[in-house]
Amino acid sequence: MNPSRRAFFGFSRVDRSSLRPPWAVPEADFTAACTRCSDCVAACPTGLLVRGDGGYPQTDFTPGHAPDGCTFCGACRAACPSGALSAAIDPPWRRVAGFGDDCLASRGVVCRTCGERCPVDAIHFPPRLGGVARPLLDAAACNGCGACLADCPTRAIRIVADPAAAVSSGVAS
Repeated sequence: MNPSRRAFFGFSRVDRSSLRPPWAVPEADFTAACTRCSDCVAACPTGLLVRGDGGYPQTDFTPGHAPDGCTFCGACRAACPSGALSAAIDPPWRRVAGFGDDCLASRGVVCRTCGERCPVDAIHFPPRLGGVARPLLDAAACNGCGACLADCPTRAIRIVADPAAAVSSGVAS
């Protein structure tokens, strides 16, 4: 199925480039180069990559789907025969975690599961006078791997492609 037709008829309002695997070349080049062979999907050890619309690979950050998120092992890039995933892309992507209003800490409940799960220690809980510590993301340290999503009891975390979009939800740069 041609993704541009879906967009024309209003079926797709998602920015496809935000769903692409790590090391994906720019979107127009990606869709031109990707053969939709699914070699990258098969190579992903965490199961984060899935076949998406039109057979193109995409990330699936559904909480609980890939509990380890992306480990940036490079298996997908190594398996890509077409060059749609390129070692020249550095960093592999620029995504960060964003915290929604459903976060337990914003409701006065002590919860630090996201910080405990973060492999790069990008989520901190600075003390708050007279209240529960809320998560604060160091956007420079966050690699957008998605590991913090797995154990969030309210599914209040999302991975956003634009670090500026997460600023409104407790992000420090």
